[in-house]
Amino acid sequence: KSGLDPGGAWHAWGMACLKAGNLNSAREKFNRCLKPPMDLNQLNHGSRLVQDVIQYLESTVKPILIADDDYFATLRELEATLRTRSLSLELMCEGKIQHNSYYQECLFYLHSYGTNLAIISFYMRHDCMREALLHLLNKESPSEVFIEGIFIPSYESGKLHVLENLLETIDPGLESWGVYLIATCKYLQRKNYYHILYELQQFMKDHVRAAMTCIRFFTHGAKTYTELGDKQTWLLKIKDHLKVYLQEVSRSSGRKKMALTFRKKMSAADVSRHINTVDLQMEVTKFLHRCESSGTSQMTESFLPTLFGNNNMKMDVACKVMLEGKNIEEGFGIAFRVLQDFQLEATEVYSKVAKQLVKQQKYGEIRQLLKCVNESGVAAKNDGDNIILNCLNEFKNIPAEDLDNLIQDMDSDENKIQAYVMCNKLRSAYLVSVRQEKTRAVQLVQQVRQLAENSGDDVVKAICTQWL
Repeated sequence: KSGLDPGGAWHAWGMACLKAGNLNSAREKFNRCLKPPMDLNQLNHGSRLVQDVIQYLESTVKPILIADDDYFATLRELEATLRTRSLSLELMCEGKIQHNSYYQECLFYLHSYGTNLAIISFYMRHDCMREALLHLLNKESPSEVFIEGIFIPSYESGKLHVLENLLETIDPGLESWGVYLIATCKYLQRKNYYHILYELQQFMKDHVRAAMTCIRFFTHGAKTYTELGDKQTWLLKIKDHLKVYLQEVSRSSGRKKMALTFRKKMSAADVSRHINTVDLQMEVTKFLHRCESSGTSQMTESFLPTLFGNNNMKMDVACKVMLEGKNIEEGFGIAFRVLQDFQLEATEVYSKVAKQLVKQQKYGEIRQLLKCVNESGVAAKNDGDNIILNCLNEFKNIPAEDLDNLIQDMDSDENKIQAYVMCNKLRSAYLVSVRQEKTRAVQLVQQVRQLAENSGDDVVKAICTQWL
């Protein structure tokens, strides 16, 4: 008469029936106020009213065993249980849920008014993981329901291996779990739970992704190559994963294609290349670890470069290896392999090293660098000259004798003249210019005279004028 919502009254009446043990009557009352959710896959446990019913039933479990003590069970309860069981598609797990009418009543309400997450969480609470997994598959629930309802409770209660065993039992190839497992890996990565991620990737036999996780374990948090030296076991694990992957690929190519839909794929050539990278990184790690231990290391960086980074980082590795040995020659071999394997811009790296040597005032080492570059067999004609020209920007800091020695080491007279001009050594530039073929000499001397005039060097200007 007053137009109030009768839902609350029906709910209270239903709860009273439950408390009185009149399960059938309770169903009837709840039917008038409970509604199934619009979306069964929403990430919650359904309405508050349904949760109250489940909470009460779970807290008031009576030891009524349908099989043994059936004289305790009213005909109504028996009828209700049978009806509930026909609603449930899954096999009931052995033990209390199968035999207890109050648990069966929970399932009736969950299947009628609850979300898939609520049903799965109920099974998980009562150690029925298999039923939870089968329900997930039957209803084709989204990955979030798997993560929230099954995966998180499993690892929080230390039952990850139980979950893994069940996944494998239900589907030995794991194909039906692929979407769920990949989504779980992404979730673990977002949360930075890398140890659980690595364990899961090994279970999935996803060797390429497991190798990538090992790279993260190797590089993360290390500030020096001494620390990386202590983490070299991760490099061995990367190689192991990649080798196993190669074996699996070669085995599957001989017979019918392996179903590897959710595992990361990679061509055999790429895998071999990555194995070479790991081998080279091991060499780099051992070498730099030794340098740091013996105290020859002088470089300090805000980050630690490894060969697992981009090309700029790989170039930093090559520089580091050349600069941290006892001399340039000691690390040149490894650095040269890095440059060759990754097809890096060699001249750019050599120039960076030369500039660093100028800062460290190791002018003799620059000459040794040039010797190594020339003997490498792949240097272009002007590479050595360009390396010297690139480090002459710092000429004000280089002592006169060392500067002269460096310029004298250049192959091309044209480059020598350019170097002398850069360093304001116009007299030396004039002396090299007059040695050239007549027509070219005239052009060069005219340029030197112009520069002398611009800089107010009357002596050199007069010499040039007289020669011309």
